[in-house]
Amino acid sequence: MPNQNIGVWFPAVRCGSGVDFFTEHLCEALNRQDIRAEITWLPHRAEYAPWTVRLPKPPEWATVTHVNTWLPARFLSKHVPIVATVHHCVHDPEILPYKGRMQNLYHRFWIYNIEIECLRRAQRIIAVSRFTATKTKLVFNIKDLTVIHNGIDCNQFVPLSRSAPHSPFHLLYVGNWSLRKGVDLIGPIMEQLGPDFELRYTIDSHGYHHRYRLPSNCKSLGRLSRKDLIKVFQNSDALILPSRLEGFGLVVAEAMACGVPAIATCCSALPEVVENGVTGFLCQHTVEDFVKACRKVTERDIWLSMHTQARERAVRLFNEDDMASNYIRIYNTLY
Repeated sequence: MPNQNIGVWFPAVRCGSGVDFFTEHLCEALNRQDIRAEITWLPHRAEYAPWTVRLPKPPEWATVTHVNTWLPARFLSKHVPIVATVHHCVHDPEILPYKGRMQNLYHRFWIYNIEIECLRRAQRIIAVSRFTATKTKLVFNIKDLTVIHNGIDCNQFVPLSRSAPHSPFHLLYVGNWSLRKGVDLIGPIMEQLGPDFELRYTIDSHGYHHRYRLPSNCKSLGRLSRKDLIKVFQNSDALILPSRLEGFGLVVAEAMACGVPAIATCCSALPEVVENGVTGFLCQHTVEDFVKACRKVTERDIWLSMHTQARERAVRLFNEDDMASNYIRIYNTLY
């Protein structure tokens, strides 16, 4: 069936996470390729109290319903084929120590059952990384699953022409402030790095960043728009992400597209995004290892090479239009 006959409807819960950005970016990329695509945003309570939210109807032109696997069954289309994307597997027992009791219960007794039903009803299941695919297969006993890496708009996320890093060296942290993200290491890392380094960070929408003591070489950026985030990437020297679990690592790919090397943990999906020693450094989850990597990347020749290689890898592997083309191929298999 020709691409122009595909119509993709995204019923999506707006929760202020990277999944929101994924949905927006994919929708935009599909429209650029002459695929009609549209998002129906549902309030955050649709995830945990779906009966309180009015049921949206699929548009008449929709031939595909594309959902995140956390979407409750109430909002799943009964008559339009479903493609479901798994963004991360929160049921991985390795991250259990980093969950609060209530969060663990929520995932175990609510989200797990939502995902079971969504995966059962989906005609095609996609994972955003090989790591997420492996974990999902194990947890849900699924065999037929396709990997499509997340993509970014490499025409918007672009580097500035620079020949050297800043002094002091500008580190950047973008993301929520949870133990899963490894933010408990940020303060100790910055204390050891001292005044030759400056960390700029985005704040948590729930104010969780206030739980962590940060030294004076850490500066808050508040909450950023997409336009402002790109400017911040362009004026940063390296991204730091001591995360314990990433389903993909979208912020890393965005930073790399702007020529920003990433200093991240050698775990979960991050080795699929960062090429160690080429586009950044992958570290053990220790303060000492991150401090060593941060100091190493300040060397001008290393930084310049990573600045170039990071951009090239992002364009080659994580281009948004390539992601959209891969999804279009999946949509076409539904007919």
